[in-house]
Amino acid sequence: MDPTDQTGQERWSVRVGEHCIGSGMCVALDPEHFSLENGRARTEGAQVTPDQRYIDAADTCPAAAITVTDADGTELAPT
Repeated sequence: MDPTDQTGQERWSVRVGEHCIGSGMCVALDPEHFSLENGRARTEGAQVTPDQRYIDAADTCPAAAITVTDADGTELAPT
């Protein structure tokens, strides 16, 4: 998948792993980008515009279930 959008802006990959425990920490921190469905966190999409809130959500997830990677595949969070 192309790591940039039509404007050439870098995209991040945000994924919620199978080991999500549905604590809701990500939703409480960033309800604009995360939601809970069937006891699991969801995000708006795999390829997103970079936003510090994704990093914060990944770093506060008690199950370390959220990962954020940059266009090169480097893991940015959790740290």
